[in-house]
Amino acid sequence: MEYTFYAKGHKNVTSAHRSTFEVTMDREIGIRADCIVGVASKIKLEDFPHELREAIKKETNLIRVQLETENAKDEIKGYGHPELTLDHPTDMVCRKSEFKCSRTLMIKSDKAAVDLKRELVDDLKEGKDLKVTILVE
Repeated sequence: MEYTFYAKGHKNVTSAHRSTFEVTMDREIGIRADCIVGVASKIKLEDFPHELREAIKKETNLIRVQLETENAKDEIKGYGHPELTLDHPTDMVCRKSEFKCSRTLMIKSDKAAVDLKRELVDDLKEGKDLKVTILVE
């Protein structure tokens, strides 16, 4: 199963957070928002198709999140869980930990913001378009 949506980079993207990365519907972020890699998302977690939401809630399913800009692409792998509500109105967070809340898209992620390819982060700092693809196996 595959689902794609779009967001944008922002001049305040630092991609310095060591345990999460986030895409948000918010249009503006401060410099302290070191986990946010994409802003102005066109969708929220609740907008995901029902089939995708159900697949994310199965903890045995591998989830791959691909982040792509004009000059770079990176892939992050993690897992879903039955306790994920997927209903936060603006934010979607991928976590290295197993913490679950309404903002959590996946847990046990193999990368956080700090681990993303620098070419990708450089594009995001310039405010370039961000293509986000979620694949659930």
